[in-house]
Amino acid sequence: MDITIHSTFLPHDDPDASLAFYRDVLGFEVRADVGNEGMRWITVGPAGQPGTSIVLEPPAIDPSVSDDERRAVASLMDKGVYAGITLATTDLDDTFKRVQAGGADVVQEPAEQPWGARDCAFRDPAGNLIRINELR
Repeated sequence: MDITIHSTFLPHDDPDASLAFYRDVLGFEVRADVGNEGMRWITVGPAGQPGTSIVLEPPAIDPSVSDDERRAVASLMDKGVYAGITLATTDLDDTFKRVQAGGADVVQEPAEQPWGARDCAFRDPAGNLIRINELR
């Protein structure tokens, strides 16, 4: 069996801010930018990795989600605990400096973790936790 990760989904509540973060700060390619009935889905991914994408989507858009559930999702996003993703780089210090200079909300500066990784953490404009591991 040969299975790969093709895409993952992260919510956004401001498509322009999310696009600027992933494209301009992280340097991801824009693969698709689709709007429908006032909503917008943006697909981005790392250059040179066309088979791996992040779809930035409006939160709780499924019609089966209740208004109470939508409010719960919005509350979790506001707290920054709803969604996240872990990325990786060979130069964590340089990447941290570039992302910090781009105005990202720093959660943790580069540090050795007890589980053996060296990483840092930011929040994107929607509050999603973005951890960046150093490849060794």
